[in-house]
Amino acid sequence: MSTVDLKQPFTVVDGGLSTVLDAHGFDLRHPLWTGRLITESPEDLVEAHLAYLRSGAEVLITASYQATVTGLEQMGLDRTAAEVALASTTALAREAVRRHGSPALVAASVGPFGATRADGSEYHGDYGVSAQHLLDFHRSRLEVLIGSRPDLLAIETIPSVAEATAIAGALSTAQTVPSWFSFVCRDERHTASGDSIEAAIEVAAGIPGIVAIGVNCTDPRFVGELLERAATVTDLPLIAYANSGQSWNAADAEWQGEFVPVDDPALVGRWIAAGARLIGGCCGAGPAQIASLRAQRDALASQG
Repeated sequence: MSTVDLKQPFTVVDGGLSTVLDAHGFDLRHPLWTGRLITESPEDLVEAHLAYLRSGAEVLITASYQATVTGLEQMGLDRTAAEVALASTTALAREAVRRHGSPALVAASVGPFGATRADGSEYHGDYGVSAQHLLDFHRSRLEVLIGSRPDLLAIETIPSVAEATAIAGALSTAQTVPSWFSFVCRDERHTASGDSIEAAIEVAAGIPGIVAIGVNCTDPRFVGELLERAATVTDLPLIAYANSGQSWNAADAEWQGEFVPVDDPALVGRWIAAGARLIGGCCGAGPAQIASLRAQRDALASQG
């Protein structure tokens, strides 16, 4: 994938995998979250991906966000089987693409270290671990995910410059793969950990292979200004896939607060004007919102 592959005015990314699975009755209160189904119910992951393809998504994000080799080992797999299971997330998304018969791309999700703790710490980034620990964590998982041969990496929900720097270090010794890099943010100006979005974007934009950069799992009302600020420090295409505007309550393992639609045309128009060329949804955004985004994209494209 390169910048020339993006549709005009934007390419449609899928929505929250957990949103579909939750609607289908799955209890995702588990340390691996959607990753639990990699071995327990892979066919249901394929069906969840298909729901987004049928809604018009052109990029699928795999179920590897919260999955790690260590986490899969704790489910009873040996290391080799755990690595195979983690890598299979790419194959499951590709199977959905094959069944649908579309040319959709598969993006291997590279979630933050905090996601593997299942305690919501990716929403503040204060992990209490060393920079070397973060680098080693990302290096080992990236090796498996890159080896699964996705079309690109979705490095997503990164809360801090510190973790972005660790990922940059891990990627410096890995095969260069087209990737996007997106931060989770707490307001219109700062990442979840409090770094300025401009500083965060500059770090991520310097990583070889990055083809788009922006924000995800962030209140849609914050995204416009965040993208406008990002555009002052990078010429890369921007990406936006917001959540439903709610806050994650780790204690109760649920989203709480006011629902904000990610497909609000006024918000989407501002994102496009700021430079967003990949737009989708995150937690709380399901197939209906992705179908709406696809309809908006197609209507805009038909206008020339």
